Amino acid sequence: DPFDADEFIERFAWRATAGKFDVDSFDSQLLFDAFEGGIRDLKLIYDTHQKKCERLEMVCKEVEKRHWIKIAELQEKCKDSFASFQELDERLDTVAAKVVYLGDQLEGVNTPRSRAVEAQKLMKQFAEFLKPGPIDSPLMTDPPQLYEEADVIQKLHLISQELPSGGKFDTARKKIALKYDQIERELIEEFVNAQKNEDKIRMKEIAGILSHFKGYSQCIDAFIEQSQMGIFLGWNIFNEIVPLCEKSQVIVKEVFSNPEQVMSKFVLNIYHGKLQEYIQNQLNSDRCDSEKYLTELFELYSKTVKLSNQLASSKLLGSDITFLNKLTRGIFTKYLESYIDIEIRSLKEKCSSILQRFYDSKSHQKKPIPSGSIQELKRDLQAKIGRANINIGTLANINIVTPTIDHTGGETFLSEEVAINILQETKLASQRCHTLSKQLDLPNNALLILDIQLHYLCIEHIDYALELGLMSIPPSEPKSPPETYFFDVVRQCNAICHLLEKQFVDSIIPLVISTPKHGECLKKKREILEQLELKGCAKVVRFLSQCVEKAKDSLDGKNVEAYLTELGIRFHRVVYEHLLQFQFSSVGAMVAICDVNEYRRCAAEFRVPLLSHLFDTLHSLCNLLVVAPENLKQVCNGDQLAGLDRSVLMSFVQLRSDYKTAKLVNQFK
Repeated sequence: DPFDADEFIERFAWRATAGKFDVDSFDSQLLFDAFEGGIRDLKLIYDTHQKKCERLEMVCKEVEKRHWIKIAELQEKCKDSFASFQELDERLDTVAAKVVYLGDQLEGVNTPRSRAVEAQKLMKQFAEFLKPGPIDSPLMTDPPQLYEEADVIQKLHLISQELPSGGKFDTARKKIALKYDQIERELIEEFVNAQKNEDKIRMKEIAGILSHFKGYSQCIDAFIEQSQMGIFLGWNIFNEIVPLCEKSQVIVKEVFSNPEQVMSKFVLNIYHGKLQEYIQNQLNSDRCDSEKYLTELFELYSKTVKLSNQLASSKLLGSDITFLNKLTRGIFTKYLESYIDIEIRSLKEKCSSILQRFYDSKSHQKKPIPSGSIQELKRDLQAKIGRANINIGTLANINIVTPTIDHTGGETFLSEEVAINILQETKLASQRCHTLSKQLDLPNNALLILDIQLHYLCIEHIDYALELGLMSIPPSEPKSPPETYFFDVVRQCNAICHLLEKQFVDSIIPLVISTPKHGECLKKKREILEQLELKGCAKVVRFLSQCVEKAKDSLDGKNVEAYLTELGIRFHRVVYEHLLQFQFSSVGAMVAICDVNEYRRCAAEFRVPLLSHLFDTLHSLCNLLVVAPENLKQVCNGDQLAGLDRSVLMSFVQLRSDYKTAKLVNQFK
């Protein structure tokens, strides 16, 4: 611990006085004497340590002096060593220059000599080929000398190509060509045997020799064929390719001088060989069954694309993704060109089959149903004169057929299961379309699939059921209690339309987004669904406009004003009470606001200020259905709604679907 002088003095004083510091027992002289003795002791200790320090300093100076002397001696030795090193380096440079000079002289003498020896050897061998009859040269007939023989025959073959045609050289050229082909075949056989024995050193040696021969590509083909021997025999072909390529690449790098080109040819052989053969066999066997064929085509193409991505990510030589995609397109081109035609035909058949099975299960024969204003007019007229037991078709001698629909048991002729099946088929078709279509053709193909979906689901199924439901609606004065089958039809129709909307967003929109076909798809879907909707607002506005026009033509003065005022007030009451019967989401509220806005325009044609004020107020009340919760109080205090009773405002706010969850009642406290 560090020395603390204050603490030392305190302890010393405590020991000297025995801890007695009170006035009666304190002895100052005793404390003084104790401090004098303590100071003397400390001075004695100081003097002793001072002498030790002086002695140690003298020893350190002597040691330092000896070290400086030793360092000086070492520096002298280092200078001498460096000088010796420089002298030795100069001598080495001189010797090296002499060695290089002698080497150049020896090479200048030896190279021509070696070439002369090699030329003499080639001339002797060429002379053997010039002789008539079989070759009896030991070099050309001894199998153990195959590698040396290959080197000689390869050079002789090059020389024979430069010889003039005709005369004695033709025979020699033919013999050399035959021997060249024979040695080439033997080398390839040796290479294959070495590959079977996994002798990579010998394979590399033979590949190096064959690289100067014309049949080098045959050596590569033999390597590829031997590497694929005994595999690709079953359905697991896609899982075997990547391990095989990785294993073969290790051998290729060790054996061949051009591994990237060899691996490119290896992968090309797999794609256009075993893989293409397997794919063609699978697809050709399923060509008669379009559904099975499309499923198989989708799976095989997806697996091939996945395989290409795996090979590219494995960093295999000569296997970039562009090259692999080109190989994939080469395999599937003829199948992808006709894909969309088969897809459309198959989808039509499956959707038609689904609907037919449903109607067959109901023992129902689907018939064309007349619809529109003529049919509605006939039904209304028949209802009016039905009490007289008169048929309007008979009166006019016209055979008007009214389809008789048997609704026994409340049959709606709608099925959510049928809708789900059709949507599932189109979903699968969309998935295949996304994978198998070209990027340029994808939006148009998606539109074709959407057309089929809307036709069979909306027109052939939903619209048909709605027409049947409309025919089941009783006349305004029925003679018996009316049935309510049409409400079941509406419920099921709404459920199916929700499924259709979700399917449209999930499967179709991703295929056409950011393309010109996007707007076309939205328009087509909207037009089809609008055919299924009943435009109540449009019909009401059209009817009231006709009434206003007729009243202005038939009445005058105060009469027309009184009539239009009464009609407008009753119309406002009907709309107001009708709105109070529903609960509105944000989307539903926007639709209601649009309808009320149309009614407000219609009321403006009455030319009655009171009506305009009433519908302006109603429009403002409808805005309470969509305004943000935090702005409700501000809107309610606005000019248009400030004079209304609080209960009227609350009655509209309570129609919001988030009235309880958002605790909107707190906005009025």
